Amino acid sequence: MAGIVTPFGRHSTAAEIIAGIDLSGRRAIVTGGVSGIGLETARALASAGAQVTVTARDDAAAQAAAGAVSSTGNAGIRVARLELTDVSSIRSFVDGWEGPLHILVNNAGVMALPELHRTTQGWEEQFAVNHLGHHLLAVGLRDALARAEGARIVSVSSSAHHLSPVVFDDIHYVSRPYHPQLAYGQSKTAVALFAVGAASRWADRGITANALNPGAIATGLQQYIGGDLGVSVELQKSPQQGAATSVLLATSPLLENVTGRYFYDCAEARPVTVSPTDEAELASSVAAYAIDPENADRLWRMCDEMTC
Repeated sequence: MAGIVTPFGRHSTAAEIIAGIDLSGRRAIVTGGVSGIGLETARALASAGAQVTVTARDDAAAQAAAGAVSSTGNAGIRVARLELTDVSSIRSFVDGWEGPLHILVNNAGVMALPELHRTTQGWEEQFAVNHLGHHLLAVGLRDALARAEGARIVSVSSSAHHLSPVVFDDIHYVSRPYHPQLAYGQSKTAVALFAVGAASRWADRGITANALNPGAIATGLQQYIGGDLGVSVELQKSPQQGAATSVLLATSPLLENVTGRYFYDCAEARPVTVSPTDEAELASSVAAYAIDPENADRLWRMCDEMTC
């Protein structure tokens, strides 16, 4: 079956995607919307008239981002502190949300922490920030999403998911040696599986969920690997280009009712059972284990148990 394609591609920007789309009266949340592609995603949504809530660990960073987003002329920008490793912070945010939620962009993330860090619950931190906290956030906001009658969840994964499936027997590195890149890869596989799990559970409530690889973009995310993007210059993107697929999944009428898919360069990625050695093919593909419904269901049930 052929994958979904759109008129947009690798060099498209978030501004080009959002052109002509009216989001007046719609409400959006962008986690980690203080810099990089998160900031560009928030800026694009605001430029189309959405009421955007930007979340961040740091209040000062969130306020600065709100100022940047407000440059679009949209006064409906909110900021909120959200610590994705802290269950109480997530639940406080959820309890404070009122009314419908039309767009949830699970964008916040950390990458390749050089040493093993655990949350107070004992969770490996990359898994907690990149996936588990977002899982709990989305589940908590499910009713708000359902009230929107056509809400969209966008989950930002990475080509690094090819590095590791979810190791269900030892997700949090209790018995196996910690590896920064493999832990990051596992967390990004989990992000992709979340979209599959949400699609199967929430479609009847009018909620769609899709995941994406934004591509190689120089941001603060690479601080622990010396800023090395690991790909040739031809495959690198600006933050505005990196945000394009997120904005496409969040807003484009071309993807109405599309759910449970994985995208790259504004098109559906090709499933593979063996990771390609060519860097362009690696970026444009999705590992079969990252979109497997049984893996998604198993992960969802385990996450519910971890966060109950």
